[in-house]
Amino acid sequence: MHKKLQVARYVVFDIIAALVSWILFYSYRKIYIEPLKFGYDIPLEFTRQFYLALFFIPAFWITLYYISGQYSYIYRKSRLLELGKTVLASVVGVTIIFFLLLLNDTISDYKKYYNLYFTLLFLHFGFTYLFRLILTTRTIHRIHKRIIGFNTIVIGGSDNAVRLVEDMMTQRRPAGNKIVGFLTVDELDSYPLAKYAPNLGSYKNLQKVINDHEIEEIIIALESSEHKLLSEILIMLENRTHTVWGIPDLFDILTNQAKTNTIFGSPLLKISNGLMPVWQENVKRLIDVFGSVFAIILLSPVFVGLAIGIRMSSKGPILYKQERVGKFGKPFIIYKLRTMINNAEENGPLLSSLDDRRITRIGQFMRRTHLDEIPQFVNVVLGEMSLVGPRPERRYYIDQIAEKAPYVTHLQKLRPGITSWGQVQYGYASNVDEMVERLKYDMVYIKNVSLYVDFKILIYTIMDCVKAKGK
Repeated sequence: MHKKLQVARYVVFDIIAALVSWILFYSYRKIYIEPLKFGYDIPLEFTRQFYLALFFIPAFWITLYYISGQYSYIYRKSRLLELGKTVLASVVGVTIIFFLLLLNDTISDYKKYYNLYFTLLFLHFGFTYLFRLILTTRTIHRIHKRIIGFNTIVIGGSDNAVRLVEDMMTQRRPAGNKIVGFLTVDELDSYPLAKYAPNLGSYKNLQKVINDHEIEEIIIALESSEHKLLSEILIMLENRTHTVWGIPDLFDILTNQAKTNTIFGSPLLKISNGLMPVWQENVKRLIDVFGSVFAIILLSPVFVGLAIGIRMSSKGPILYKQERVGKFGKPFIIYKLRTMINNAEENGPLLSSLDDRRITRIGQFMRRTHLDEIPQFVNVVLGEMSLVGPRPERRYYIDQIAEKAPYVTHLQKLRPGITSWGQVQYGYASNVDEMVERLKYDMVYIKNVSLYVDFKILIYTIMDCVKAKGK
């Protein structure tokens, strides 16, 4: 499946819908509304403002759809749910356009405002949903005909798993799950599920199986008594974006993380790894990109001044590069302004301390004001980091932290941040014990993550930078 191509189809048709509806609405205003005010026909002229609108109007709608998550789970769309989402987005978008662009229109009486509003609403919604209905219906039919499918594994080979797979195989309208195999949770001579799907080994090889078979969805078909085993499996899956389903009799232990759903004849629970609503995640990403670009432009003179200071104060490169662990455990290269002497870790990884002689004089200033983090705005634009999130660490230290606090891997559910709640409340850590202590603040952040909390952390961070309270 080509998810990016499918998203592109929706985007293109949404743009076409926005263009067609706006052109028809513009013509309607000129031909029917404005003559009622002036008493004579108004020539249909396409002005400079009209052509500007042909660019900004579609861009506005695509941004709104992106923020509201309408391009997520592109192959798992419901026509009924999409109807509701399209209605809501149309009402919100048309209302914004009306107050920004149409409220000052020349009209004969105030009732024509209602006429304009509902005309644009019906035109935009009608064309948008028509195109989406065609695309979604086509996709659903291809899924039902088994042309489109999602590579799926089943964890567990018990009778529960057999009943589930049998039901999926006999569905008249299949949901698209292609069972590529199953993973065992115990050692038996034979498994009932083996007659329907190949045995891919133990669940302990879950990560390798997912990668080798390009798995998109996972069904956990365990007995209700296997709570401890289920928790272990969910921890293994917590840093992945795959869709995870559980059988209904696990509801009692999944109510805090699960959303009830059904795959046609097979009732399952969708176990969500998401920490924020989709719209907040998308808004957060937009804020990250635009905020970072703004910061890069604003702080470029500061960067140049610091670069000159670094070059004059000590030998070595201006930028310091290091591999860190990012979202879902993916490594990336982080960039910072160098605050230490060159080759400060030639004898191996070593955390800095308050009286660390490796830190240069200008490096001390940059650490107190956090200005050494300026290059990380590039990491944010590249999608490797966020403005706010748990600070990224090296694998060397994560392994040591995990020995004392195994839940450290929970931090990898989010993009690492330039600043974090742990950074604001605790600051730099000079040893593993302090890193474990700081971890508590980041865990609190994960449990309460929201745009509101992000803005609060950003405000505290700016205050720390101004006051040079870093260390």
